[in-house]
Amino acid sequence: MTALTEDAWENRLLTFAHEAWQAITPARRPPQVDAELLERAYRHSASLTAQHSRSFYMASSLLESRARQAVRALYAFCRTADDIVDEMGDDAATLLEDWHERAFDWHPPEYDLVAVAWADTRARYKVPPRLPEQLLEGVARDLEQARYRSFDELATYCYGVASTVGLMSMYIIGYEDQEAIPYAVKLGVALQLTNILRDVAEDWRRGRLYLPLDELKAYGLAEEDVAVGQVDDRWRAFMRFQIARARAIYDESSLGIGMLAPQGRLAVTAAATFYRAILDDIETHDYDVFSRKAYVGTWGKVSRIPKIWWRSKSS
Repeated sequence: MTALTEDAWENRLLTFAHEAWQAITPARRPPQVDAELLERAYRHSASLTAQHSRSFYMASSLLESRARQAVRALYAFCRTADDIVDEMGDDAATLLEDWHERAFDWHPPEYDLVAVAWADTRARYKVPPRLPEQLLEGVARDLEQARYRSFDELATYCYGVASTVGLMSMYIIGYEDQEAIPYAVKLGVALQLTNILRDVAEDWRRGRLYLPLDELKAYGLAEEDVAVGQVDDRWRAFMRFQIARARAIYDESSLGIGMLAPQGRLAVTAAATFYRAILDDIETHDYDVFSRKAYVGTWGKVSRIPKIWWRSKSS
């Protein structure tokens, strides 16, 4: 197997990952919850996943039933934090603290179905508590920071909001060796970079710009150009560079799929493939992420599954 290429930013992210991985996780039985309530909680988490991320929902459908409901509970935990930061305005910091308290409560209130499902999932799969803490810290960064000077700085953000999700997913779907950790970290970065390139216009309307400022400058671009949303040769060159880097990180991360438990390889390969196809759609539409949101339709995902299945078996 080809060795993973390590950059300075990756070494820092691996330090974060190993910090979480090595933290002691006390043994804990899943909380005793009424079966009907627990089923309702997992159904609600699945509904949130289907509503907000059709790609994640379809990819998770390729898991066996218990792992499938668990990764959707994980998604709902993350989604709740995202929605607080994006939609709650001046109250976001307080509400995020409240969510942190409920999300780590082994006996959350019955009305909070996401917290109920998440408590069962993190106990059942022994998710190290430092990982969800890192995710919430990453999400909270949006309340304090709206610009990133460099890719090195942006990569730390990507770890917090995305690589942590991949690392928690490893506990749910299973893994054969901790050597998979660097690949999960890189896949999270690649997925988040894809989201960033897709959502430039949406993020700008929220007052955020995740594109590295030094790289914009290197291509002769400034924030004013993003505000105008004009696709010119400077923007095309900039986006070609960003997409090439994201694809390179996807390529490196794929080497770790064979280190996952066999039953999870298909779903992870599918998630990576679906998101990576968004980059193709951006290219197809001349790098215009201002007047439209890049996406891959249902048929586009379904038609890729045979090749996805073959690649997952070859990992």
